Amino acid sequence: MGLAGEWEPDAENWVRWARTPDHDAYWYYRDAFFDDLLPAPGRRTLEIGCGEGRVARDLGARAHRVVAVDSSVTLVGHARAADRGTPYLVADGAKLPFAGGSFDLVVAYNSLQVVSDMAGTVREAARVLEAGARFSVCVSHPLADVGTFLDQTPEAPFAIRDDYFVNRRLEDKVVRDGLEMTFRGWTYSLEDYARAFEEAGLRIETVREPRPSGLSGRYRRWERVPMFLNIRTVLPG
Repeated sequence: MGLAGEWEPDAENWVRWARTPDHDAYWYYRDAFFDDLLPAPGRRTLEIGCGEGRVARDLGARAHRVVAVDSSVTLVGHARAADRGTPYLVADGAKLPFAGGSFDLVVAYNSLQVVSDMAGTVREAARVLEAGARFSVCVSHPLADVGTFLDQTPEAPFAIRDDYFVNRRLEDKVVRDGLEMTFRGWTYSLEDYARAFEEAGLRIETVREPRPSGLSGRYRRWERVPMFLNIRTVLPG
């Protein structure tokens, strides 16, 4: 998905980061995605950008029959080792190895903002969907990507630091509680995502700006500013 070489040096860091319970935002936002955005399990679900597999495992726990892909060989290896019952494949999100209409649900959880060809990945998601099926997406909120809190207090003001409409390459090294991870990707506006869906023939049917649940002090400030954007689209049929 355009970042295989870049994610490999941090693959082991990501496994430790993602598999430490309650360590990152996933644990405080996932229920809003699974409970409020996803359709009921159907014939076959594809996850694009599965990383070490935690979203695919959570989908499987909710009775989805999952196939998952990622561009990182190391991360796919870890996903397979943790979940022998799910097919995990090394693949480019903008060139999926599946026939058209193979799935009745495609999921991209925090992967569209890290692929180099976001619009191409959306087109591929639409191609492998059957008519009437859904593409459910979580992305880093476009506002969060171009802003920052001015201090560490829960009441800290939030300021825009970059031009919202300019696509920028991001590389953010984070050290927290003894774990380290470098996050890489791009900034996209809400219009960028909307145009990608429209050009792929997908119709937006649900948009949500989830708030964190089970709040800890670290995420309390995100009750006031959206960290993620959840979108469900449908391929008309």
